[in-house]
Amino acid sequence: MALRILIPKGRIYDNVAQLFNDAGFQISLSDRAYRPSVSVDWLNVKIMKPQNVGDLLELGSHDAGFTGADWIEESGADVETILDLGFDKVSIVAAIPAGITLEALAKRQIVAATEYVNIAERYLRSKNFKFKIVRTYGATEVFPPDDADMIIDNAASGKTLRDNGLEIIDTITKSSTLFVASKAAMRDSEKRGRIEELAMLFKAVLDGRERAMLEMNVSAENYEALVAALPAMRSPTVSPLYGKGGVPAGYAVKIAIKRDEVSALLPRVKLMGATDIVEYDLRKVIP
Repeated sequence: MALRILIPKGRIYDNVAQLFNDAGFQISLSDRAYRPSVSVDWLNVKIMKPQNVGDLLELGSHDAGFTGADWIEESGADVETILDLGFDKVSIVAAIPAGITLEALAKRQIVAATEYVNIAERYLRSKNFKFKIVRTYGATEVFPPDDADMIIDNAASGKTLRDNGLEIIDTITKSSTLFVASKAAMRDSEKRGRIEELAMLFKAVLDGRERAMLEMNVSAENYEALVAALPAMRSPTVSPLYGKGGVPAGYAVKIAIKRDEVSALLPRVKLMGATDIVEYDLRKVIP
């Protein structure tokens, strides 16, 4: 039984396709195609806009998919979140033209431009604005000041908004790419097993990207102090180095650590007597 997967085209597709490839499933897509080729016969992948993924999963026409948390919130789709992949992090913000005050906007009906009609309506009602919403289809930031008093849009750094003379006044919610599944698929034992298998492999890849492997040699004299000072996922892996008469000439020590710890750790272990230090990448990490 094939697992029917939805992946949005564009930036999300690039990140998700790389995740599949790193997990061991080769996915490729020609320029005008909507059904990528996949290296295993139990995966059936289709390209769909991120806005539609949640609704289609809720309807049961597909089993699992990838989309932003913002679009799940916007659609209100009843789906099960399997894994937050952490890709494409954005904030959904309210922004107004620089120099305009909230006090001035609160005195009249405003026009709010957005792709997120439901999120916008809930937000504006919670702030007691009198408003009319204009749905946009991209390039929301160009609407003010002529065609809208406020926009509600996604922003990563906020630079695009600032470049268009807009000032962020509120962060409504945050979003990143989610791996989600239909409730019907999760009730099917075979499909649930496949989805959980994918989630395990995806998490292993993501954890691997955050860690590095360090190997080093250390003398018997410096061994205890060095090992006591090492961070590691569990405990360091230690092997004796060959020595004459069966007496170890020292020890080989191996640890998996977070990448952001490497630069600080290397000078320290060198001062503590470590030699022949090697760092290399990890493909997957399963604790």
